[in-house]
Amino acid sequence: MSLWTAFCYRLCRYVLIGPVLWLIGRPEVKGREHLPPRGPYIVAANHLAVLDSFYLTRALRRQVFFLAKSDYFDRPGPLGLAQRWFFRGVGQIRVDRRGGPGSTPALTAAAGIIERGGVWGIHPEGTRSPDGRLYRGHTGVVRVAMATGVPVLPVAITGTGPDPARPWWRRRVVLEILPPLDLTAYRTSGSHGTRRATDTLMRTIAARTGQQYVDRYANRRRPDHDLAA
Repeated sequence: MSLWTAFCYRLCRYVLIGPVLWLIGRPEVKGREHLPPRGPYIVAANHLAVLDSFYLTRALRRQVFFLAKSDYFDRPGPLGLAQRWFFRGVGQIRVDRRGGPGSTPALTAAAGIIERGGVWGIHPEGTRSPDGRLYRGHTGVVRVAMATGVPVLPVAITGTGPDPARPWWRRRVVLEILPPLDLTAYRTSGSHGTRRATDTLMRTIAARTGQQYVDRYANRRRPDHDLAA
């Protein structure tokens, strides 16, 4: 991590963003004992709101690297400049978010985060849930985990999605870090095993959040700053 990235990360965490997150969500974090004390790992969480990634970073106490879609780095004008400054400053990785062959740079970038000893954060649904349900996960997270041998920790997030019945000041965000997913039984089954492991990951998260699981991919109606690969 460069000095500039470290400075921007701490500035956002402790001054610009972190206090605001605490104020609006009063986050509670469970299961920190499951986090490896050192070395690289992957955290995979459900996705209800744009703030999920920020709450996830705050919960881990280590910088979490997400893969940012290239559109965020290509927007012209002052807003585009501010976006590029922010994403580069906090160490986000620019990737091509298209499916198929376009996902290869994403997987390469994710593997690079792991090789440098970092923490990769991902929302396997690939986009925010359009209706509060948990949708089918993309397999990139499991493919990277199997290729690198690092643990994948499911994270169940509740309290960030829209809730018309409860005003924001009465909500509480809860992040539950679950034990690492055991991939042993899936490693010898090729792509079928990768798919089954991803389904197990998503159902594990759904069991903790209480979300209804939908066995199909969510529609990408709006841009996110993470990547499912």
